[in-house]
Amino acid sequence: MKPDLFEAPDYFQLDDLLSDEHKLVRDATRQWVKRAVSPIIEDYAQKAEFPRQLLSGLAEIGAFGPYIPHEYGGAGLDQISYGLIMQEIERGDSGIRSTASVQSSLVMYPIYTYGSEAQRQKYLPKLATGEWMGCFGLTEPDYGSNPGGMVTNFKDKGDHYLLNGAKLWISNSPFADIAVVWAKNEEGRIHGLIVERGMEGFSTPETHNKWSLRASATGELIFDNVKVPKENLLPGKNGLGAPLGCLDSARYGIAWGAIGAAMDCYDTALRYAKERIQFGKPIAATQLQQKKLAEMITEITKAQLLAYRLGQLRNEGKATTAQISMAKRNNVDMAIHIAREARQVLGGMGITGEYSIMRHMMNLESVITYEGTHDIHLLITGMDITGHSAFS
Repeated sequence: MKPDLFEAPDYFQLDDLLSDEHKLVRDATRQWVKRAVSPIIEDYAQKAEFPRQLLSGLAEIGAFGPYIPHEYGGAGLDQISYGLIMQEIERGDSGIRSTASVQSSLVMYPIYTYGSEAQRQKYLPKLATGEWMGCFGLTEPDYGSNPGGMVTNFKDKGDHYLLNGAKLWISNSPFADIAVVWAKNEEGRIHGLIVERGMEGFSTPETHNKWSLRASATGELIFDNVKVPKENLLPGKNGLGAPLGCLDSARYGIAWGAIGAAMDCYDTALRYAKERIQFGKPIAATQLQQKKLAEMITEITKAQLLAYRLGQLRNEGKATTAQISMAKRNNVDMAIHIAREARQVLGGMGITGEYSIMRHMMNLESVITYEGTHDIHLLITGMDITGHSAFS
C-alpha cells in the first residue's frame, strides 16, 4: 500500500477563518484517516466488506455525536467542527463517513432532540463510545423521495406497541444494536420508535452486490409483529417534520463530507499530473490538464466557502432546510464531477485500486442519491424561491 501523501487544498486561506479548536479537531481526524483508513480501505472496498475495527477509532476521534453535550457522552463541539470531521472521514471513504453520519445525525440527534431524558441517559453515552451502534429507518421499498407515503405502522396494544413493515437501503443495519424507526400510528401520524436488536420479529438482512459504498454495511429492517415497549416512543416531536429534521443534520454533514472526497480526487490528480511524463514533459504542463485542475480547485473552493457559511448559520440556529438542501446538492454534484475529471487525468491508471478516484466516484453515485436525490433537492430550492411546490 502506498503511503497517504494527501495535502489539503486551501486556495482562499479558509484556515484563517477556523478557530484553534476547529483545526485541532480536523487535524486529529486527518491523521487518524491517514493512519487507520487509507492503508486498508481499498482492500475492504474490493472485498465489499465493512471494516468493523474502525468503529472504536471513530468513537475515539469524537465522530459519533460530536455536537452532543458532554453530559450525554458527546464532545460538545460546534457545527463547523462536525462538518470538518465529516470532511476528513469522507476524504478517506464515503462509506466510513456514512457510518459516522448515521450514528450522529440519524440516531443520536433524534434521541437527543426528540427523546425523553430517560432515553438520552440510556442510549446516548453508549452510542457515543461505539459500544452500541444505530441505524435510521425511513426509506421503504415503495417510498423513497415520498417518505410520507410509508406503510410501516404500529398499533397500540395496551402495554406495548405492535410494529409491522419494512425499511430498505439502511446504512449500518446489519450490525446495528438499535434502530430509530419511523412509522405511522393508527391515525396515520408518523412517530419515531427505538427498536432494539433481539426484539422478536425484528431482522436486518444485509444488501449485497453493490457497486457503490462497498466498504459500508447496508441492509433492510424487517418488522414482523415486533413488540416495542411504550417507553421506546420518541415523545418530543411527531409528523413528517421529525425525521426530516434529522435529515437536515445528515445533509449538512454530507455537504462537508463531499468536499473531502473531491479534495482527495484533486490531490491525487494534481500529484499524478506533475509526475506523469508524456511528449517530454509532465502532463501538468499541458493546457487541457491545467484546465481540468484549475476548474477542480475553483469548485472545491466555492464548496468550502458555502459549507463554512452554512456552518456559521447552523451554529446560530439560522440555517434553513432549503439552504442545507442547496449545499448538499451542490457539493455532492461538484464532487462527482471532480471525480470523473480526475479519473481522466490519470488515464487508464484511474480505474485501478492503486488510486482512490474510482472508489470515490462509485461511492458518490450513492451520495448523490441518498438523503434526497439531486433532482429532489433542485425542486426544494425551486419551491423555496418561487413559493410553488412541484411535488403535488
